[in-house]
Amino acid sequence: MGKIITFGEIMLRLAPEGYCRFVQAAQFGATFGGGEANVAVSLANFGLDVAYVTRLPKHEIGQAAVNALRAFGVDTSLIVRGGDRVGIYFLEKGASQRPSKVIYDRARSAIAEAAQTDFNWKHIFNGASWFHVTGITPAISGSAAAITADACKAAKDAGVPVSCDLNYRKNLWSKEKAGEVMGDLMEYVDTCIANEEDAADVFGIKAKNTDINSGALNHDGYKEVAQTLARRFGFKKVAITLRESISASDNNWAAMLYSGGDFYFSKKYPVHIVDRVGGGDSFAAGLIYGNQSGMNAEDSLEFAVAASCLKHSVEGDFNHVSADEVKKLAGGDASGRVQR
Repeated sequence: MGKIITFGEIMLRLAPEGYCRFVQAAQFGATFGGGEANVAVSLANFGLDVAYVTRLPKHEIGQAAVNALRAFGVDTSLIVRGGDRVGIYFLEKGASQRPSKVIYDRARSAIAEAAQTDFNWKHIFNGASWFHVTGITPAISGSAAAITADACKAAKDAGVPVSCDLNYRKNLWSKEKAGEVMGDLMEYVDTCIANEEDAADVFGIKAKNTDINSGALNHDGYKEVAQTLARRFGFKKVAITLRESISASDNNWAAMLYSGGDFYFSKKYPVHIVDRVGGGDSFAAGLIYGNQSGMNAEDSLEFAVAASCLKHSVEGDFNHVSADEVKKLAGGDASGRVQR
């Protein structure tokens, strides 16, 4: 098995303690996270060989981000050093009927100002077995979008399978721009990952008889979404997470996978949320792990959903769980009983 490569932006996360609002906060906890970095950490925790690619400043905050990845065994040797700042995001965790809130401060970050010549993709993909990216990275800047396209093309040329989580972020770009840029990238993607609303936001493909605000999700509607995506872009697999939002504190969590012309729906988990950031990334990591470990489609889906279910119980962006813990939950042990 070769090395898994992920590419994106790792950011400094600043969050008030507990469930305090921004305007209440006397201090902010500092951690690191970001879509593809979260995937890399999950895969390293599962025991796989994974390298994270980005651009970070040479100063101490940039080094702290590198150290945060190294702590989990992620290969950071391919990270380019340069630029002046690390992107920041502020997170106010929601509770009950009050939603979570994110404020970005990532303009002119090191990766946003990176050049296409900063990355030697032929070298990066030498011996690689998988490449993962999200729709967040090309939304950062025009140059980041061009670099993402270079990476996807190089992966395809090297015969490396590509997974992409659509991850639409309305605070970064418009639906029209997202559709244009992501549409061009999709020809290089083998596995498309989305949440229950990404396909509608990015490509205008909406599930019928579904209301995400009320938590009413129609399985047949998402079957049509997956088939339409696969027909339009030639994906080998389409995975869609299905979040039924009861409140900011309690959700039902499940997913579907369209693979080889067949549909698979996972079991549904009721989750009481500690921290939902990174839930989709932990799902993507679970799918990649399943593929790289030789699991069949159904088992890969169940592993991915169980991994992301556990992530909702973990503070921070990173999913601090092992493959054995995920397999135990996927196997049916959801009691939460003390382990002695």
